Amino acid sequence: MSKRDYYEILGVPKNASADELKKAYRKAALQYHPDKDGGDEAKFKEVNEAYDVLKDSQKRQRYDQFGHAGVGGSSGGGSYGGGNPFEGFSSQSFDFGEGLGDIFSQFFGGGGQRQHTPQRGRDVEVTLQLTFEEAVFGIQTAIDLEIDDVCPHCHGTTVEPGYEMKICPTCQGSGQQTRVMNTMFGAIQQSVVCPTCHGRGKIPEKVCTVCHGKGTQRRKQSIKLKVPAGVDDGSTIRLSGRGEAITDGQKGDLYVNIRVKAHKKFTREGDIILSEEHVGMVDATLGVEIDVETVDGVVRMRVPAGTQSGTDFKLSNHGIPHLNNADKRGPHIVNVIVDTPTKLSRKQRELLETFDDGKKR
Repeated sequence: MSKRDYYEILGVPKNASADELKKAYRKAALQYHPDKDGGDEAKFKEVNEAYDVLKDSQKRQRYDQFGHAGVGGSSGGGSYGGGNPFEGFSSQSFDFGEGLGDIFSQFFGGGGQRQHTPQRGRDVEVTLQLTFEEAVFGIQTAIDLEIDDVCPHCHGTTVEPGYEMKICPTCQGSGQQTRVMNTMFGAIQQSVVCPTCHGRGKIPEKVCTVCHGKGTQRRKQSIKLKVPAGVDDGSTIRLSGRGEAITDGQKGDLYVNIRVKAHKKFTREGDIILSEEHVGMVDATLGVEIDVETVDGVVRMRVPAGTQSGTDFKLSNHGIPHLNNADKRGPHIVNVIVDTPTKLSRKQRELLETFDDGKKR
């Protein structure tokens, strides 16, 4: 399915300025917000995707030149790395299979010996759902996982406590075994990892009775996590060494993908919070003070006389905290919508007509 043009989605011309893009995005985001009456989640995501590309000058340049393919949005059979259609062709690697590689290494002096190298445990990826307010102010929480952890009985050694490791009788401690291959070029010697000790050179005198020599055990864990204030939807937090364990190797990492639930009233743009408030025609004409809901609670805001519909008002320091400095916060922008009455009583109509006549005179 082909994607719509990003400029068409935002309703702006291709030469639109940054301010025009921002204004169009705010209007569309408020219009299609999924938690509003008449909102549309699919269009809301489409609007965010379009603005995310066009607000970035480099992405916008690639998009103008190559279309969706230039920013990683191609719907064809190929995949371009990093969003650039000309990246990824200079350093591709190809795996011809283990056997062929071994033979070539024997012929051309590679030696073919495989040493036992420490491996690394599997990385774990989880998703953490946050409310809008939790993303703004940050939280401390715990993530419950069931993963392979170091065996608590043998502490990962694979040996039953009270026993020791002994020299592998198969490889005599070398961790390797030599085998002879008969080929068209004659007999070739090849060193392979010892199948008994798996390259360690030693085996347990008695295998751990809990993990049965694996060195790890499937266990439930509760991992504490501090989510910083100002984290955004789609962010990823990496906890080094909190992934799965493996014998004779390092633990993998834990990746926490942040998803922020859409708010019924607020929309986020970087460190700015956007919302809208409705006032009546008379209040906008004469001026009024209104209560505005913010993430910090209700704030009293003055709407001056003569305010036009669509006017933005800024509430400083009521937006999103900066990730690197939580003491600094962006603003909360309030877009004021002036409601024009659709039904008037006879007296109201007469008063407006009298006002209009006086204005003309």
